[in-house]
Amino acid sequence: MQMLCRIVKYKYLHRRSPLNNLNIYNSVTIFKQRSTMDIDWATGDVNLYSSRTSYDVGQRLLEPTHRDPMEMLKSWLNEAEHCPDIPEHNAMALATSTTDGIPSVRYVLLKAVDDRGLLFFTNYMSRKGRELTENSFAAVAFYWHPLHKQIRVEGCVEKLSGSESDEYFATRPRQSQLAALASGVQSSRIANREVLDSRMRDLELKYPEGCRIPRPDIWGGYRIIPSKMEFWFGHTNRLHDRFVFMKRDKCLPQYELPQSDILNEGANGWVYYRLTP
Repeated sequence: MQMLCRIVKYKYLHRRSPLNNLNIYNSVTIFKQRSTMDIDWATGDVNLYSSRTSYDVGQRLLEPTHRDPMEMLKSWLNEAEHCPDIPEHNAMALATSTTDGIPSVRYVLLKAVDDRGLLFFTNYMSRKGRELTENSFAAVAFYWHPLHKQIRVEGCVEKLSGSESDEYFATRPRQSQLAALASGVQSSRIANREVLDSRMRDLELKYPEGCRIPRPDIWGGYRIIPSKMEFWFGHTNRLHDRFVFMKRDKCLPQYELPQSDILNEGANGWVYYRLTP
């Protein structure tokens, strides 16, 4: 028996900075999509053995399209943005970890790419915020199924300045600003939905239309400074193309550059090599 879920893209708004940096501050999406899976209703088991996609793209990624992976990231993001079958091109899975190696992962929205890294915003007291305080290393992954493309980024994470966080917070819709205040310490336990609704009603009275809403001190931005990036391009029979870029001067202790005969010089301090699927 199949369970069916439908999802269709409705609206997409964006603003791009005139600078070389990528700005996705005003990116808003409402979407629906379709997928199927087999469920044994007697046992509740889900069987995905026969669920697979053939990546019949008819082309190969013989070499990276850019020698600087940050430029390649921007190029692939731009391609994903203009693909009508991708509802939220700036969604990325963010993985963090405690100092003793307990991981957690969730989706966040990429909000900008500058000359130093990838920017996202969240509550500093959320689980991810607390884990980044303990362990400043993180990883993100983008996956755009209609393009058969994936990007993985690993590196150190730093907090943005208060002014940078203020600049982004000011661009958020009023209700989103109020929600950041109403949430308080993100992921804290509450009795029911009414707790949030009551906070929102109080905040709407405190900050009427046209009134400036202050950014909460426990809310702001982070920058992921990449030291390793992987670009994946899906192919038929799972013979995918994979290229890894590493920054020579930012290699983490656990990273080891391969032998020189498969190492290629990139741009701006990056080197790259190919991986098997």
